[in-house]
Amino acid sequence: MKKIIGMLVLLVLLAMVAAGCSKEPQPQDQFAAYIKLWNEQKFDKMYDYLTEGTKEVISKEDFTTRYQKIYDDLQITDLKITFEKPGADEELPKDRDSVTYDFSASMNSIAGPIEFTYKAKMNKEERDKKNNWYVDWNTTYIFPQLKDGDKIGVSTTKPKRGQIVDRAENGLAMNGQVYEVGVVPGKLEGQKEPVIQQLSSLLKMTPEQIEKAITASWVKPDLFVPLKKVSMDDTERIAQLIALEPVQTKKVEARIYPYKEAAAHLIGYVGSITAEELEKLKDKGYTSSDVIGKRGLEQVFDEQLKGKNGVKITIKKPDGSTELLAEKAVEDGPDVKLTIDINMQASLYAELVGEAGAGAAIDPVTGQTLALVSSPSFDPNQASLGFSSDEWNQLQENPQKPMTTRFNKSYSPGSVFKPLTASIGLKNNTITTEQTMNVNGLKWQKGASWGGYFVTRVHEADSVNLEKAMVYSDNIYFAQTALGLGKDPFTAGLKGFGFEEESDYPFPLETSTIGKLDNEIALADSGYGQGQIQMSIVHLLETYTPFVNSGNMVKPSLLLDVEKSEKSVVSPEIAATVSGMLRKVVGDADGTAHSAEIADYPLAGKTGTAEIKQKQGEKGTENGWFIAYNTDSPLMVAMMVEDVLGRGGSQIPVKKVKNFFMQVK
Repeated sequence: MKKIIGMLVLLVLLAMVAAGCSKEPQPQDQFAAYIKLWNEQKFDKMYDYLTEGTKEVISKEDFTTRYQKIYDDLQITDLKITFEKPGADEELPKDRDSVTYDFSASMNSIAGPIEFTYKAKMNKEERDKKNNWYVDWNTTYIFPQLKDGDKIGVSTTKPKRGQIVDRAENGLAMNGQVYEVGVVPGKLEGQKEPVIQQLSSLLKMTPEQIEKAITASWVKPDLFVPLKKVSMDDTERIAQLIALEPVQTKKVEARIYPYKEAAAHLIGYVGSITAEELEKLKDKGYTSSDVIGKRGLEQVFDEQLKGKNGVKITIKKPDGSTELLAEKAVEDGPDVKLTIDINMQASLYAELVGEAGAGAAIDPVTGQTLALVSSPSFDPNQASLGFSSDEWNQLQENPQKPMTTRFNKSYSPGSVFKPLTASIGLKNNTITTEQTMNVNGLKWQKGASWGGYFVTRVHEADSVNLEKAMVYSDNIYFAQTALGLGKDPFTAGLKGFGFEEESDYPFPLETSTIGKLDNEIALADSGYGQGQIQMSIVHLLETYTPFVNSGNMVKPSLLLDVEKSEKSVVSPEIAATVSGMLRKVVGDADGTAHSAEIADYPLAGKTGTAEIKQKQGEKGTENGWFIAYNTDSPLMVAMMVEDVLGRGGSQIPVKKVKNFFMQVK
């Protein structure tokens, strides 16, 4: 009996399997499979689901290529095709040969989101003696508006580049116009050689470059052929150019830098994007036709300044009409507003003209940067329009390196560093204001283990206390202070002042470093700003802000409307003590910066001469430093001048900084 029951069950199961196998494919299953491939963008496999009639109209290669090209050109992402599949109880009668399903599509494109709902028709066809369902496809499945013979067009509207302005909204990098100079080749007849020679001289182009431009494949005798852009300020050259009959000019948009060399290193300039730059930036929306920042803040804030392209995707009809598919409005770049005072910037630069060096000014109470200068400099207008090979070679071969930005580089600070050693020594109770150092002569060494190495000083004096050491700039005193502190407390103190800390200042600054303090000589030399101590002029200004702010160090800022940031590094008493001594460096007749004294304008400050050489006894070069601040009003200025050995040392920047204060007070 059990065997009979078992056989009956088996027969039932076999019948059910047979019924299942004989069941015809359902259109909703086929379309669901097609949708899955579409979401995966497997266009070649989608083709297998098309009706025979569709395949007669479009080949597999054309079908696959068209989808791929459209999706690539329109930068389609986040593709999502959805289809609400009917339930099993909604199966079609066997005599139905076609069915229509609604589906929805959503995606992001270069012009923003695209969404649509459309109908797909499925036809039943017999292939290899089996019935199945296939998609009766046409171009409207890509986009409903896209009919046979239509083409997809993409147009771009370039945004206006944001301007860079100072604190009073004076334009430092502006959108303006220049002259584009060119020729009409047909008008060169009979005078080609002499005109090309004159153009070569006036435009600083080689005759070969001009010849190549006017014989390009697109050129026709009556067409204007652009050769070079020239500043509208260059009136004399423009007059000479337009005196040549075949020459024409037209005004075109360009980036303008009104303050030229005075702000060139700070602001930078723009130029056409290179292939190498495009490869790095293509994923950020940059194209081969873009103009981008090449240096300075134009480069730092390029992504913000450039804005965002406006893009339209349209369907172009055979009759010339168009239908909008998607549109993204153009977004002009926002302005970048700086804390810079361009009048101070220009004045500080004027003091440095002819020298290689850097200058900076801040409000030490707020931390706002008022001037950032590097000298020698270059004309960013010319850089943006394009240097000739001769102009570029002159800049590169200039021993003063005018293309080098100096205010963000780190240098050996020399004696302007001594107030930091004093502050750390007082904070750690290693020294007191009353304590004196007794050393005879102009040189000193700790012991015989130093061999032939000595710390030297300029002024010989007995019973030197901290105040005298600061006023006379006594290297020996500060070397002994660093040795008294020891490596670890000295290092910790400097880190409190921001050494070895990567800056978040908008204009990238080299990190100020302590270097290796692996022996007593290195530690001693570091105490007076030599050894391997390196700092930027911006960081130097930052480290002096505690002497104005009761011991609080204020972080420098460069962008307007940035919240003030400060931290306590020394006590108010220590800050006041050191500041009083810095006032005497300028105010006392014996002070190293006494020549900077201005009647009724109290300056405090510190001079420094940093020796740049490989070893003691060797002749090297010197950089001269001076940093000063008005004790009654918030203005602090620092300057470094290179190669001052035998020319006056630190007195060169002392004189220049004094001149600056005299102009702006």
